[in-house]
Amino acid sequence: MNVIPREQHKISRDHISSGALKVISRLREADFQAYLVGGAVRDLLLQGHPKDFDVATDATPEAVNDLFRNSRIIGRRFRIVHVRFGREVIEVTTFRGHHDSDTSERGRNAHSQQSASGLLLRDNVFGTLEEDAVRRDLTVNALYYDPETEEVFDHVNGLQDLQDRAIRVIGDPEQRYTEDPVRMLRVLRFAAKLNFSLEPTTAEAIQKCAHLLLEIPSARLFDEFLKLFLNGSAAATLEQLLEYDLLRYLFPETAAELEHDELALPLIRAAMRNTDTRIAQGKPVTPAFQLAALLWPVARAQADQLEEQGESPLAAMHSAAQLTIAEAARHISIPRRFSQPMREIWEFQLRLQNRRGRKAAELVDQRRFRAAYDFLLLREEAGEYTDDLGQWWTEFQELPMEQRLQQAGSRGSGRRRPRKRGAKPVA
Repeated sequence: MNVIPREQHKISRDHISSGALKVISRLREADFQAYLVGGAVRDLLLQGHPKDFDVATDATPEAVNDLFRNSRIIGRRFRIVHVRFGREVIEVTTFRGHHDSDTSERGRNAHSQQSASGLLLRDNVFGTLEEDAVRRDLTVNALYYDPETEEVFDHVNGLQDLQDRAIRVIGDPEQRYTEDPVRMLRVLRFAAKLNFSLEPTTAEAIQKCAHLLLEIPSARLFDEFLKLFLNGSAAATLEQLLEYDLLRYLFPETAAELEHDELALPLIRAAMRNTDTRIAQGKPVTPAFQLAALLWPVARAQADQLEEQGESPLAAMHSAAQLTIAEAARHISIPRRFSQPMREIWEFQLRLQNRRGRKAAELVDQRRFRAAYDFLLLREEAGEYTDDLGQWWTEFQELPMEQRLQQAGSRGSGRRRPRKRGAKPVA
């Protein structure tokens, strides 16, 4: 174990959550070990400002829960404790041990369980600080900080990887991916977030183990989707998923469309850049918008097919939206609070084609207009032909209602202009 003294690092207690310090202090007063661990230590060493603070201890979840009235035990696969201080939640985990730490068959069955393929179904074997370090996913996330001595403990050469800007799985990557295939997504997420490179064996094992993601429940994949694309580095994360061919395990229909729709990837990239910009500016973002972009190429292709079979454009898009979301939900769960706005954004694209009459004038004041308008601009940025709809709506929405009514009523027949030869359809 490497011990890095205070004078060799730049972590300051002033940058650590008071809630985390309170948790560590109370656990130690009760004669338990307790350390700041994981991403917070990593980010503090990188001179960053962590948003989340995790604590590792030798106290069991029940013992932690008994110490803090403002806490609750969550999870079954990994039992952890959330201690709440106002809006802040400190995540407290008990040191994990090796699966052979409990030699009794009854103990193993009660605390750990694996599928026939090696996937960990339950992992609540507790151990020591040293065992906990090697049970963590990545070396750069296995650093422990002692607020009292202000020392950093490094059992897996994580500090060296931090200095080398390398993402390395602890232990044998194939075995670790087999235990939990979601680790492959975590590896790419942290590489994108930190702008680090993947250590060669960590990268090589992804191709061999990627198919194991098919075993992950759709609800858990949705949780990972949120972490992948709502952390401020969605654009870089997308490139990592494409490079290692993992997007097809989250959105297989989208991955298939990327093979022959030249406008699909530019749109998705534009949406991810837009999300990152909004997060950087402190603006709200919604998964519905990203999902709408990721699945738009599929919905558009479905709608085109239905139109060719004789359905009206609006009916075709309505049916295509339902089919697209149902197909996607077979792989990644999409809650209705997000699927409904997605459908509205897609169907709004057809309504935005109508620039004539009272309906066009009133469209600006409808709830989903802004998201649909932003989506229209992304389509144009990606190269879709829209007959300059974006510019028209940009100017039109700034007018007061009276002028909107006047302008919308003076546009003649309102029929679509003939499509330019070779141009893409609007929807």
